[in-house]
Amino acid sequence: MTKDKSAKLAKTKNKDPESLPPMGFEVIRREFMKDKLALFSLLVLIAIFLFLYVAPYFLNLESATKVQIFNRYTTPGSVVDGHTYVLGADEGGRDVLGQLILGGRNSVSIALIVTGLQMVIGVILGLISGYYGGRVDNVIMRVVDFFLIIPTIVLIIAIGTIYKSNDIYGLSLTIGFLGWMGVARLIRTRTLSEASKDYISASKTMGTYDWKIMLFELLPNISSIVITRLVLALAGNIGLETGLSFLGFGLPIGTPSLGTLIGAAKTADIIENKQWVWLPAALFILVMMLCINYVGQALQRTTDARQRLG
Repeated sequence: MTKDKSAKLAKTKNKDPESLPPMGFEVIRREFMKDKLALFSLLVLIAIFLFLYVAPYFLNLESATKVQIFNRYTTPGSVVDGHTYVLGADEGGRDVLGQLILGGRNSVSIALIVTGLQMVIGVILGLISGYYGGRVDNVIMRVVDFFLIIPTIVLIIAIGTIYKSNDIYGLSLTIGFLGWMGVARLIRTRTLSEASKDYISASKTMGTYDWKIMLFELLPNISSIVITRLVLALAGNIGLETGLSFLGFGLPIGTPSLGTLIGAAKTADIIENKQWVWLPAALFILVMMLCINYVGQALQRTTDARQRLG
């Protein structure tokens, strides 16, 4: 009987690792392997980002931004003075392809900086608010409510107009410091439910410092929702920067941006007969947003076991 019991125990020990549900990045990997569209979107998104940041090293930036009035509205595929305008030229005779690469890099860089700032501020305040609760939670949430009342876009435009902070870093800091409230609310809600669990109470009983509990125990357990929010916020920030530049309150004139490229569609003639000026940027944004959306949906499913495909 003893041999039989030991054999059964050995079998169950061997089976346990396989029977355990997947955790962490294994869940994300399985989800993407099951959702081929999300996997394809992720690969396309990586390729786009690599192209935007690698291509400028092989691009003559001076010729891409140089105004050549005699080449204005050159049609796509035309060769002028030995230079091939693959996507044509804009009103100032600038190469649309070069403008698209530089503008895409500027827009994505701003969105990455803004998203990073929002996540750092929102996660820190959300963790503190949800972990301590009580008066601390009340004060932080009232500050969040105050900022949520103010229209963010109007405030960004006002600050940019007053302080002329419309270069890449100034615009990034302005948007980043005014857009963390949603992240803080989300993290605070998740932290409230997580902080009431037994492993947090056990850590407190053992005398672990609060900052260690928040960073090394709480944060890893809500990391999936942080990653999901980060990806979705990236898409929103690209759209916000594009909208501000389109309206003329984003990057300064002369600095390429996806918004300024789309903003070139000022007249009916350009919209109908010179689509190469604005259409590539519009399609670029569409593809990028779709890819981020599908990747975000896959990541969102990983946070809920009932919705997972894998």
